[in-house]
Amino acid sequence: MKILHLSDTHSRHHALQNLPIADIIIHSGDMLWAGASKEVLDFIDWFGGLDYKYKIFIAGNHDDCFEGRNREIIQNFLPKNCFYLCNSGIEIEGIQFWGVPLFMSDDINGRLPQMMAQIPADTDILITHSPPFGILDTTDNSYGCPDLLQAVLKIKPKYHLFGHVHGAYGIEKSAYTTFVNAALMNENYELVNNPVLLEV
Repeated sequence: MKILHLSDTHSRHHALQNLPIADIIIHSGDMLWAGASKEVLDFIDWFGGLDYKYKIFIAGNHDDCFEGRNREIIQNFLPKNCFYLCNSGIEIEGIQFWGVPLFMSDDINGRLPQMMAQIPADTDILITHSPPFGILDTTDNSYGCPDLLQAVLKIKPKYHLFGHVHGAYGIEKSAYTTFVNAALMNENYELVNNPVLLEV
């Protein structure tokens, strides 16, 4: 199974042309710029219309219009093969996916440890917006999440897909997990990087 991973498009998704063929496309957050309802509808129309068998997305810190919204209600507005994950998961062809958003209020209110503890032990592909601490999370400082790092080290998913830190685009492998920061924009919010194609 082929997976195409992208992140941090910030409402520039229409500029993406000739996307590679894959079975699943995954957007790991910051698909919007300001989070206006017009942006949301435009993204969903674009993403839902892409020619992939399955589509998955989560919310990033620029997508705070999703915060506090009922996931099932959002799901009802999506095509049947498109899935919004928010501290939730889905099984696709025997592969377990789990998605964790990044809303700043969760960090401020101390909910991150609880969110990370909810990640199932059988997760094959973990999708977060934030990187784990110390892994593809550095520009001038490390912006990753220590609680997320501990969860990943415990669960050992095959892939951990994220973005958020624009200057840390790339792939890093450990003994158990392949980490992918697929932020398409650089630190100047220029669309310079390519989506990452993975084989599962």
